[in-house]
Amino acid sequence: MVYITEDMVRRRAEHNESEIFSLEEVSLHQQDIEKIEHLGTWCRELKILYLQNNLIDRMENLSRLKKLQYLNLALNNIEVIENLEGCESLQKLDLTVNFIGRLSSVETLRHNVHLRELFLVGNPCAEFQGYRQYVVTSLAQLKWLDGTKISRSERIGACQGLEEVRRRVWVQEDEYLKRRKKEKEEAERKGAGEDGGNEDDASNAAVCSEEDEEQQEKEFWHTPCSFTPESRLEAHRHLEEKRRAKEKSMVKTEKPSRTLITVDGRVLNVNEPKLDFSLTEDEDNNSIVLDLSVYRHMDSSLLDVDIQPTFARVSVKGKMFQMVLPVEVRPDSSTALRSQTTGHLLLTMPRAKCEIKVTRTAPRPIRRSRSPEDRERRNKVLECLEVNPSRHRALALSSIVPHQETTEGPLEASRTAAPTAAGHDTSSEEFVDDPDVPPLV
Repeated sequence: MVYITEDMVRRRAEHNESEIFSLEEVSLHQQDIEKIEHLGTWCRELKILYLQNNLIDRMENLSRLKKLQYLNLALNNIEVIENLEGCESLQKLDLTVNFIGRLSSVETLRHNVHLRELFLVGNPCAEFQGYRQYVVTSLAQLKWLDGTKISRSERIGACQGLEEVRRRVWVQEDEYLKRRKKEKEEAERKGAGEDGGNEDDASNAAVCSEEDEEQQEKEFWHTPCSFTPESRLEAHRHLEEKRRAKEKSMVKTEKPSRTLITVDGRVLNVNEPKLDFSLTEDEDNNSIVLDLSVYRHMDSSLLDVDIQPTFARVSVKGKMFQMVLPVEVRPDSSTALRSQTTGHLLLTMPRAKCEIKVTRTAPRPIRRSRSPEDRERRNKVLECLEVNPSRHRALALSSIVPHQETTEGPLEASRTAAPTAAGHDTSSEEFVDDPDVPPLV
């Protein structure tokens, strides 16, 4: 049995930011719900409520929905129209293909003064003689019945011979109720017989072959039965049992994780999503380009890219694509872009400028003992040489470039004479150093 839960309502209130207290419209169709509950407490602002194609057998817990304007309960197991007096704003009620045989219950809708449209087609009461005339005269506020507009002339004609129509409808209603009572008793006996045979069926389930199951399936669906709420519930439960049995027989074992890197560290090429790809070299930019043909309409949030120096890995909806690269690349400078037109994923991976190669070298021998000279040399303290500035002499510029001896005259001889530390020639006592005269070179 499926119950209306708060989580179920919130998941169907995405358009209202999952807020249910201010929800004005909610759709709970095709959920196998068997009972209406909590909506009158949680969603007081509801204006439109869809509950079609469920297993609801009673109209209940709706009286607090004062603002409800449209209620759809088509394709359920409802037999009586009731408990809608509190829905003051109700304008449209859809009860198509239910099991309403008590046509007199339609008179409870007189309190819904704003009701304009009513659908009862597909119910047993719609087959009664005088059905439309009875409904038209019972609900004066109604404008449409089963999709057909009620004209003024029709309403006037329905008032004629009303007593005879009501008496005929009540007789047909009593006959239907007697027939329904017998159907319920028969369904109870059948249910009791099935409960007693469940143990035998369980013991013979393992022996039952596929052919027997197919035969039983055919008998179940081809055996004639009356269209009643009980038969509809029986068909639903039968489908549920078949679904559960199929789920148990098809229990999926967890697949072992795909090996991407072997024990010895070797990277494997893997293409689980079976995508087309191309690997090219861009010589101008000194990079490796991987073009992966990702599905065009797949969201980018389902992709996960991981680039390593020697391989590239892309997760596509949980399926791994991995490729070993021909050269070493730089992951920190790599880029991943996706085309907005084709959906392809483009990985651009610059080459590494240098490849680090590990070479094995022979270990250096460890010297166990050293000679006394080695130990002394190892422990010797370096000494710093000091220079005495008082011992410096003037730089002899004439000695930088050697001169050849000459006998051309006193002028040349004086040029070759080296100056003393005082900066003048001491050979002549009468020499006076004039600062305005440039020195001789």
